[in-house]
Amino acid sequence: MGVVYHANYLVWCEVGRTDLIRTLGTPYAEVERSGVSLAVADARLRFKRGARYDEVVRVVTSVTEVRSRTVTFGYEILLEDGTPLATASTVLVAVGRDGRSTMLPPELRQALEQAIEN
Repeated sequence: MGVVYHANYLVWCEVGRTDLIRTLGTPYAEVERSGVSLAVADARLRFKRGARYDEVVRVVTSVTEVRSRTVTFGYEILLEDGTPLATASTVLVAVGRDGRSTMLPPELRQALEQAIEN
């Protein structure tokens, strides 16, 4: 069909989210080493236009809400010329090594909260 498979948009969201967390000063691998993982609890995508193979895509990621155990990210997926392809949001929950929800690490939570204001 010449268009990018729809599930790839979620992969692009993950890349955008990981890059944003790194930009905030806490690489995701470091978060996991502390014993906390961020598990996707909810994902929503709204498609506007299909990306075609070989088109360059840009993902603009933002933090929209931070709670004690969850963080919500928003995404705009665009072509390099700014043409909108999709919008998305994900809610991630902090999970400890035992698989149960836990508090976000304080330094990560603070960085995420500050990202809302920027």
